[in-house]
Amino acid sequence: MSELPSKLVPVDTVTAAAVKKKRLPVVFRALKHRNFQLFFAGQMISLIGTWMQTVAQSWLVYRITGSAVLLGTVGFASQFPVFVLSTVGGIVADGNSKHRIVIATQASSMCLAFVLAALTLSGRIQVWHIIVLASLLGTVNAFDIPARQAFLVEMVGKEDLLNAIGLNSSMFNGARVVGPAVAGILVASIGEGWCFFANAVSYLAVIAGLLAMKLKKRAAPRRSGSAVADVLEGFRYARNTLPIFAILLLLGLVSVVGLPYAVLMPIFADKILHSGPRGYSLLMSAAGLGAMMGALTLATRQGVRGLGRLVALAASGFGISLILFSLSRSFWLSIVLLVPAGFCVMLLTACCNTLIQTMVPDHLRGRMMGLYSMMFMGMAPLGALGAGLAANWFGAPITVALGGVVCLLGAAGFARVLPQIRAEARQLIVAQGLIPGEPAETLPVRSVS
Repeated sequence: MSELPSKLVPVDTVTAAAVKKKRLPVVFRALKHRNFQLFFAGQMISLIGTWMQTVAQSWLVYRITGSAVLLGTVGFASQFPVFVLSTVGGIVADGNSKHRIVIATQASSMCLAFVLAALTLSGRIQVWHIIVLASLLGTVNAFDIPARQAFLVEMVGKEDLLNAIGLNSSMFNGARVVGPAVAGILVASIGEGWCFFANAVSYLAVIAGLLAMKLKKRAAPRRSGSAVADVLEGFRYARNTLPIFAILLLLGLVSVVGLPYAVLMPIFADKILHSGPRGYSLLMSAAGLGAMMGALTLATRQGVRGLGRLVALAASGFGISLILFSLSRSFWLSIVLLVPAGFCVMLLTACCNTLIQTMVPDHLRGRMMGLYSMMFMGMAPLGALGAGLAANWFGAPITVALGGVVCLLGAAGFARVLPQIRAEARQLIVAQGLIPGEPAETLPVRSVS
């Protein structure tokens, strides 16, 4: 008979050790959830198509019109509905199945892409067609974005939310690297229409993944009564909660003055850097590569400690990158400068998304994601329209440089109130059962004292 070991190891310890060995690397830990695996795979394919359409559409508008103003107008049309309707989209997300909403919005986007492809391939496309279809897609996005962002926590739980947001952003920007590169080749060889067709087909992947999910039944959402009361409740919460208010304000500022640099990229590629459609696709891919690096950087973190400081640093880095990019007249130097620009803007937006989702109670999550969408994407059309007009008057380089300066000023203002933001954010995160810098699964739920 064998001897008993001198020290007995508790069963819980053995089980925990076994589980730990089976865990995915920290950067991929959200992929242990089957539903997120399905979402991740389908969305990756779909987003490559989305970026192909984004690049091809901008180039098509510039090719048939040669107008910076119309480039800005199309950007305005595609995102202004998000500004107007994203709060409504947030209410719909809070009161209904987010899963079903996302399926419906993805199917609608697929139909619009097929229409754009048909018009372009038939040679009937006109700029007003593009503006109308961009407006309809923006309307769909106003309901898709809040529901899709709030749906993440249902797929992975709060303990892996930070990682899921990082991986989701990495996926988005991995597609941002591949999609524009493929679009540049297709546009130069067979035309924009096939990019639109490829995007339409790519939606089948994410729709199939969504339909294959197995979701737990959730409790009926808490409602205030009327839609107006729900909207006002969301606005009051955001206005009276300093960390969320400051984050949304900075996001809106960067969206208006900084992000429109992408709308002006065809002008930089054609008139300033003389690189054509393939150069344009490489410029967009460079920004996408930087953004993917920023998202992966966030995905490696296991807690939210220090994210406020990263928000201020990322906004500053984005502003500096824009200023330097506006001064460059070298194609390859411009590509190099767009990598940190993409890195910083993705780090900024992903950190803001994570902080908001970590702080808010579940019954307000959809509405807060609606406000996040409104400030991040919804404000962009105002910036796109203004950037198009400013580029027409002063030139694209001056417009981008001024945007960079304003981003720096916004970052300085955010940094000034960061101590107050940090103190209140900690209380909110504790109320959700999380402590900054520690994995959620190790902590008991506590209330604010």
